Amino acid sequence: MAHSIQGKTAIVTGAGSGINLAFAQQLLDGGCNVLFADVSLRPEAQQVLAAHANSQPSLGRAVFQETDVRDWKQLQRMFERAEAEFGEVQIVCPGAGVYEPNFSNFWYPPGTPQSRDTVEDGRYALLDINLVHPIRTSQIAISRFLKSQSGPKTIIIISSTSAQDTCFATPMYDASKHATTGFVRALSKLHRVGIRIAAVAPGIIKTPLYTDNPEKLAMIDPMSDIWVEPSEVATVMMALIERDSICSKISEAATGKQDIPITGGTILEITKNHARLVTAYHDPGPSGAGALASNAAESEEIALSRLVPGWG
Repeated sequence: MAHSIQGKTAIVTGAGSGINLAFAQQLLDGGCNVLFADVSLRPEAQQVLAAHANSQPSLGRAVFQETDVRDWKQLQRMFERAEAEFGEVQIVCPGAGVYEPNFSNFWYPPGTPQSRDTVEDGRYALLDINLVHPIRTSQIAISRFLKSQSGPKTIIIISSTSAQDTCFATPMYDASKHATTGFVRALSKLHRVGIRIAAVAPGIIKTPLYTDNPEKLAMIDPMSDIWVEPSEVATVMMALIERDSICSKISEAATGKQDIPITGGTILEITKNHARLVTAYHDPGPSGAGALASNAAESEEIALSRLVPGWG
């Protein structure tokens, strides 16, 4: 099921920053065309897009499609745009996600000043972004993949170490990642129709989900916690496409002992320079540098302090 990315086409949602930007960059460097789908692009993403706006030998071309992943019609349009620009799509990563932001947060219920979720709409933006969007995007991708004759196809999902652990401060985020992991495992047999679905489950990653959010950044102990870089996660995501096994030491992903098999439904935990196969049963849980935030207990106490008469 492994296949080269050279000359192929990928759609990456959330490519405006963080892990998805790093993944898009590595795809482009490997000769894969990429549609960046996001509500906006951070300056660093704009630079990558500009550098790959035109076709170059051995490098991929990039285009941007403004996309709100909560809108199913916009998800459909991003596929149509990618096909119009590049032809058939072989790689899809519905990577856009949010980390229990105040605008869609269990501890700020619909109708409170901080929340943008409304009782009238009857939905949570966090779940639409983190869970419904990868499910619907995968449906659209599979529908198109089944009509294609251009070889193996891949869907890459971004889960989290939060799919194995929980934090009182982030219950909806944790629920979304537990569900995402189950979704990937449930679709493992897609390999029978030439489609590999797999996921990465990163720990604490140095992305705007943390660095632009003081409440979330406070969960990190700068003296003891170690950041995992987005590029490390992206390297493993590339392996989920291009390889049938990977070295657990990320810096030797292609050259070291290939001790982790990659198949449909594979979920790889990503910590500092380390990948670990997450098993469905009797898994020991997140471990290693960069697996979990040390100060999460403080954020849990803050969430508990909100539970006074009148909450909700």
